[in-house]
Amino acid sequence: MGCTPIIGITGRKDNSARLHNYPMYSVGQTYVEAILHSGGIPLIIPPVMTEDEAKALIAHLDGVLFSGGEDIAPRRYNASPSLHLGGTDERRDASELALVAAAMASDIPMLGICRGHQLLNVACGGTLYQDLASEYEGALDHAAFPTHTIKEPVHPVTIDAESPLASILGTTTVMVNSAHHQAVRRPGTGMQVIATAPDGVIEATWAAGHTFCLSVQWHPEAMVPRYPLMYRLFAAFVEAACSK
Repeated sequence: MGCTPIIGITGRKDNSARLHNYPMYSVGQTYVEAILHSGGIPLIIPPVMTEDEAKALIAHLDGVLFSGGEDIAPRRYNASPSLHLGGTDERRDASELALVAAAMASDIPMLGICRGHQLLNVACGGTLYQDLASEYEGALDHAAFPTHTIKEPVHPVTIDAESPLASILGTTTVMVNSAHHQAVRRPGTGMQVIATAPDGVIEATWAAGHTFCLSVQWHPEAMVPRYPLMYRLFAAFVEAACSK
């Protein structure tokens, strides 16, 4: 590949420290390992960036991976909270939306995963289902598969044959895991729907007009040890970051 790009990975609040009342910022190890395996240098970004700080940080990054986590505050897409809305973090929302804006302005490659998939859509003016089970008739149980771990695929995804995702994975059908209760409702401006679940839920989008802006609803980073096909997503992302 010839280069080692610096990839920012968005972090989240973490209260798992052994000492009580000792909050941390963290990111799942699987994201870090996927970037390392693909030739990038992972850099964890705390969820506290202002607009000016986001612009300054983006100038030193070659790509940004927007990770999973809590729900996005509905006010970010002009909606009122539903009864089934999960926990939100307004500061993280603001931080990551600032990072998206700065990355798009600089055409820095972006990869969104789960919450990150939804965040990129909201950043482009799209909306979300706050809770699939109560708002989407006929939806699969995307939030929980008690007989499977997040490492295992649970349903197929159909990929647009003409999309970058089909080229990256080399297929138009792939089995994926699932651990979400929200999903893209109305795609944002420029966001092309490139993959769907059997129930029609949007599973992947691509932002037209950008060097690399891919988002997926599933968690490929959790699947890679057993299903190395998913490494292709990270390899393509890191390769795009090398070109910046």
